[in-house]
Amino acid sequence: MMKTCTLLLAASFALASTAAFAADDKIVIGGALSMTGIQAPLDTPGYNGAQVAVKYLNDNGGVLGKQIEFINIDGKSDPVTVGNVAVELIDKGAQVIVAPCDFDFGSPASREAQSAGLVGISTCASDPLYSSWSLGDKQFTLSMWNTTMGATAADFAFKEKGWKTAYVVTDQFIAYTKSLSKYFVEQFKADGGEVILEDTYTNGDNNFSAQLARLQALGKKPDVIFVSSYGTDIGVIIRALREVGYDAPILGGDAYDDPAMHQALGEKFGNDVYFVTHTWMGAGADPEMEKFIGLYKDMFGKDPDTSFVSTGWDTIMMIAQAITAAGSTDGAAVAKALEDGQFKLLTGELDYGTNEEGHVPNKAAALIELKGGKPTFVGWRKPETLPKP
Repeated sequence: MMKTCTLLLAASFALASTAAFAADDKIVIGGALSMTGIQAPLDTPGYNGAQVAVKYLNDNGGVLGKQIEFINIDGKSDPVTVGNVAVELIDKGAQVIVAPCDFDFGSPASREAQSAGLVGISTCASDPLYSSWSLGDKQFTLSMWNTTMGATAADFAFKEKGWKTAYVVTDQFIAYTKSLSKYFVEQFKADGGEVILEDTYTNGDNNFSAQLARLQALGKKPDVIFVSSYGTDIGVIIRALREVGYDAPILGGDAYDDPAMHQALGEKFGNDVYFVTHTWMGAGADPEMEKFIGLYKDMFGKDPDTSFVSTGWDTIMMIAQAITAAGSTDGAAVAKALEDGQFKLLTGELDYGTNEEGHVPNKAAALIELKGGKPTFVGWRKPETLPKP
């Protein structure tokens, strides 16, 4: 009887070890990226880029002599689901957590990582709330903060283009959309610009008539229009403005880096639209970009069409560099390696601030213009001064 019990116990341990990720002979990175819902246009490309990075690393010997395994469970664009996914991944042995590309959607994953003593990295959350101040000493984002994104747009408008008056629309959807326009306005005014009207919009309304009425009541047209919105609503707002004769250049953030939105605007409406994003997926952005595009095309059979694919690649490659520098996957050691390291990435050079500085991601931004519905590269920008987060 004792022998039978021993055999059953051994069998149960064997089943438990196979149910969990085999973290003893590989490095397991868990992802809670959203493959469905409103967040998918940002997270799915990042997931694809991460897959390319994992294959590249494994084809070249892995990290610390171990193969990398990236296991993603769909966060479904739901913060509660994202948090639950992170718990499941951690319970199964994930050693680093990759969080969605936004504070509201991604922070639950980083909070669970922090509770477990693990490093968590968002692929591209840009609100300064995605910081060690808010989430803990082992939490980071690959993206520049909205302080940089908003200031880059403002400096480009006022200093480079000479646009002196602005109309600003803020989608009340999430922290990202609200803080992006806040920092644009602060920098634009500091540069000497005038905001003739600040208005709001509610994501999903699909009706911009009330805002247009308030703008038309001013009796004058702005030099530039800054629209901080998300998802398909960006195209709805731009079309509404253009259809009633507002032909001023339109500026926005990285949520504009969406091929579906470019296609929806098309040749007629996709002109004189500028946005600040993570990199340019073509010549002139980074010497390594051509190699990455080749690797991506080998895996997916087509060229990448948004910079969000590069955020996934960069996140995995940076994790690999930090683990190598730390010599382990220990959360504190990897966090220190990220703080101490300087990373040359497809999305630009990145140097994190200390824990006390919020792990601020010191980074440049890429400026893109839409012409006939097609993106073109304007260049890299890094503001000399930034609004305070």
